[in-house]
Amino acid sequence: MSIDRIWSGWRSAYVVGEGADSRAAFDRGADAPSVFTQLLESGLSDDETHIVHRGPTCFAVMNAFPYTSGHLMVLPYREIADLAMLDGAETAELWASVTAAVGAVRVAYRPDGVNVGLNLGRASGGSVPSHLHVHVVPRWTGDSNFMSAIANAQTLPESLAESARKVRDAWPESP
Repeated sequence: MSIDRIWSGWRSAYVVGEGADSRAAFDRGADAPSVFTQLLESGLSDDETHIVHRGPTCFAVMNAFPYTSGHLMVLPYREIADLAMLDGAETAELWASVTAAVGAVRVAYRPDGVNVGLNLGRASGGSVPSHLHVHVVPRWTGDSNFMSAIANAQTLPESLAESARKVRDAWPESP
């Protein structure tokens, strides 16, 4: 049983089908670029794509289907499926960017804890197994409520654009 999400009115475009193409990107053909690569190649601004950080080999983007407000992902530009495929520069920047993302989430949201994790391969729960990404999710003590227990739904108190603005503003400056 999957958990539903309750969004504000700005999310209605997905409900009426305008977002169906973006969901279809998860079930793409083997040769099609990942949804992340499509996002990078879209020509849209970082504000429109909710990209909150760009480095030389990696970037951070808000999760379009978050577990909670502030849920973001850090990933290499290069579309690879596994940690072993990262080169040295990507490995160093990926983990430095994950550390920075955790710091930004802590400043922006003041959570009680933070989940950091990867799903490697579809069987692990990875929805985009061809493009490695590290989830950074702020968590609070008792952050589940009656909605998930009774209605199998989750409420999110702010828009994705607002979450992106908060994380972007809290992202640590490069040394």
